[in-house]
Amino acid sequence: MTYDLILGDYAYSSWSLRGWLLFEKFGIASKQQLLDFKSETSVADQMPEFAPAKTVPTMRTADGVVIGESLAMAEELASRHPEAGIWPKASRARAIARSLASEMHAGFMALRSECPMNLRLAYADTNPSEAVLSDIARLETIWAWARAESQESGPWICGDYSAADAFFAPVAARLAGYDLPLSTAARSYVMTHLADPAFRRWRAIGLVHGAHLHRYDKPFATQAWPGPAPLSAKVSEAEPENTNCPYSGKPSTHMLELEGRVFGFCNAFCRDKTLVDPEVWPAFMALKG
Repeated sequence: MTYDLILGDYAYSSWSLRGWLLFEKFGIASKQQLLDFKSETSVADQMPEFAPAKTVPTMRTADGVVIGESLAMAEELASRHPEAGIWPKASRARAIARSLASEMHAGFMALRSECPMNLRLAYADTNPSEAVLSDIARLETIWAWARAESQESGPWICGDYSAADAFFAPVAARLAGYDLPLSTAARSYVMTHLADPAFRRWRAIGLVHGAHLHRYDKPFATQAWPGPAPLSAKVSEAEPENTNCPYSGKPSTHMLELEGRVFGFCNAFCRDKTLVDPEVWPAFMALKG
């Protein structure tokens, strides 16, 4: 079963990240289509065949049902794929995860509006407002409560990765990207998101796909992205050691150099998404050996 999945800009669309993670983290196949956030055409007008949906992410099931709302997507996928583990198996942890995902879906408006997700930049000295600090305090409260009440151990909020964690992934990007004040426990959870290979793949695409949208920029000093430092690679003109792209199998035409070795890809996008964070792409790492 393959779903149609409509997404926005990888660098800026926080809700698209949530929807994408529901597929990526739980191994559910999708055929993806990206909308243009630079366009003056509205999101709804860019996907008329998915009416009545008017926001991203939007999915269409194999039997033709359009779902343009992320929490409904999580619940419908969980119903159709009970083996995927979208919600925790234990009833207590599952109830807590659903509660947290719902609160995230409906709340934290100050954090959302004052700190829009921007995976291309990280800021320092952002001087958060009292409303943002109040949102952070609430996050600290419910995260600590969830860990204590779910009686689950692990780096994620209710034990194993669940839809609740997918819903908090863009929050982690905001908290880290705006260098907001956090307790040690909350910062550890945020850094778990930033180190997650799926999150890093999404961000890598966001760094190389689409235009820099200055409407998301804020007037703060910038600093290095706070996530794990990627392996250092660079564009190369040399002959690659592989004749075919590790992703498409097509002939290698665009190269990068990593650790003194040259690898080829079928186009600039395949090369560049790998260049910015090589170790998060399983097909490339299998080639590298």
